[in-house]
Order: sequence, then structure tokens, then C-alpha cells
Amino acid sequence: MSRREILKKGIKGASLALAGGFIWSIATKSESKILLRPPGALKEEIFNAKCIKCGLCVEACPYNTLKLASFKDDIAIGTPYFTPREIPCYMCEDIPCTAICPTGALDVDLVSTDEKLDIKKMQVGVAVLDMQNCVAYWGIQCDACYRACPLIDEAIYLEYRRNDRTAKHAFLLPIVDPNFCTGCGKCERACITEKAAIFVLPRKIALGSVGDNYIKGWEKGADKRLENVDTSLKFKKSKAVDYLNDGEF
Repeated sequence: MSRREILKKGIKGASLALAGGFIWSIATKSESKILLRPPGALKEEIFNAKCIKCGLCVEACPYNTLKLASFKDDIAIGTPYFTPREIPCYMCEDIPCTAICPTGALDVDLVSTDEKLDIKKMQVGVAVLDMQNCVAYWGIQCDACYRACPLIDEAIYLEYRRNDRTAKHAFLLPIVDPNFCTGCGKCERACITEKAAIFVLPRKIALGSVGDNYIKGWEKGADKRLENVDTSLKFKKSKAVDYLNDGEF
């Protein structure tokens, strides 16, 4: 290998190292953000497989809500997302971003009722309330998130509670009902605190899962889940004796 080739390879390697360091520095300095998908998005792994990164949904959005991810975003590059604190989803009734998707990565069936588009079926996330930093929970009257909610008194409602500190004024406390919340983020955008005290998270992050161990026995039809369940009790006497003799009693 000639001296010139050695120098060229050395310069190329140094350039790649510098570029890599620059990219890494941007990635590590950028604040970690929760990025939400457009209405009708399939589960993340399926969505990433079907999305061809065409950008048609971004162009179709009349409010410039949607953006395409870049290398500094913690999702697949070129895929659509939105950040509610910047621009929320305005819940267009014709849902143009979903309707225009050519691959079904944004599935109209997920935002439809009886084969008609229904924006209330949107489930891009759910609003979570930070009671510690929500000024309404301090006793300061604020209903900004409540007033901004497009499903007012459903997705967000106010609970009136006595203020024992003043014994005069009532708390007006915003409560989120995840059964109705679509995750549009208009509440987050409207929040008056420096960092929003109400914010939207993907539903799989924000909500728990009861599993199959419990049912709501008071709901009609809930007991059908018990039809094939073995409800017989099986005890082992030796385990009971060991438990009673383990020193705790």
C-alpha cells in the first residue's frame, strides 16, 4: 500500500469519526420526547413495517401538526409523528392524514364506526395529569385543559372538592377519563404551566392492564369469562404446616 493510499484511508477514517461524534453529540443533547403517531396508526412494529415514509399524511394535515422523524428522534427516520405541546391534533372529522395513507399503516378501520369515519375512535394516546404541579390542585382556579378538550365533560371533566385550607373555596379538579380520551393533546397545548402538568403518553405506557385474574362481576356478561375456569380450591397440607412453623408465629 502506497503512502498516498495510507493517508487517504487515514483522513477518511478521521472524517467518519468526527461525523459520528457530531451526530452522537446532537442525539445525546436533544431532550428525550414522547412522540405520538397520527390517528389510525397500527401497533408500532407493524406500523414501521408498513409505512413507506411517503409523507402524504404530513402534507394532508391542514394544521401542520405532523412531522417526519429525523435521525435525532427516537423513532424510525421518515415516519410521521406529532408533539402536542407544539401543535396538537385538531381531530378533523374527515381525518385526511389517515384517509390518504396508501399502505394502511394508518388504518381507517381503527377510526371508523359502521364503516364511517369517526374521529372519536382515535386512540393515539391518553392524557396524564401531574397533580403535584397542576395549579388547580393547589387551589388556583384553572380550567384551561378542560375548556380546550374537544370532548369536554367526557374525556376531561371537573370534580368539585372542598378546600379545607381556606374552608371557603372549592377545588375545581380536572379528571381524565381514558375511556373517552383520544390523545389529541389539545389539553397539553393549553396548559398554563411552564412544563405542561397534563401531557399525552402512548396508551401502552400510560395505562395498566388488569389481566385475566379479575372481572367486574356487576357488569352484564362479565361472568361468562368464568365458564371454563377451574374454581376448585387445591391445598397442600405440608405447605400450610411449613408456613405455620416458619418462625413468624
